[in-house]
Amino acid sequence: MNSTRKLIYGAMFIALGVTLPLAFHFFGGAGSVFLPMHIPVLMAGMMIGVKGGLAVGLLTPVISSFATGMPPVMPFLPIITAELGVYGAVAGYLYRQCKLPLLWSLIGAMLAGRLAAMLVVAGMVTVLSVTLQPLTYMIAAVSTGLPGIIIQLLFVPLLVKRLETASGTCRQVNVHGE
Repeated sequence: MNSTRKLIYGAMFIALGVTLPLAFHFFGGAGSVFLPMHIPVLMAGMMIGVKGGLAVGLLTPVISSFATGMPPVMPFLPIITAELGVYGAVAGYLYRQCKLPLLWSLIGAMLAGRLAAMLVVAGMVTVLSVTLQPLTYMIAAVSTGLPGIIIQLLFVPLLVKRLETASGTCRQVNVHGE
């Protein structure tokens, strides 16, 4: 995929990452349940690779926060920015560079992103004396966002495959896995 196409895809995923949560928040703040910002970021990593996924993951929550007020700057913007940045980078790395299957790449990215979020919360507790506790935060985030996690597991691989087919950018794997 050429750099112009990657840039266009990145812009599209950022736009989706900013607007999709608006639709969910319009119906009573369902964003923390259905995690709509996560879907375009995970897809960006898988479609445009590590650097593009990282950029989309870092820029989407920041642009959303300043344009819509969601997520709130403190304490959630640093947490979500780290989580989504890692989602995009790891999804791209596992799928595009390691050539793992879509589902395993997705699961690996989701686990790595949650770990990054926990580390940011731990850092905020240490440096800023924020009252969040890393494990408590993660348990609450996962239990609240379980419907969104299930949606991601069901639909992200399907959407990526459809987009790859439609754009003619199917990942090539030879017999030797190179």
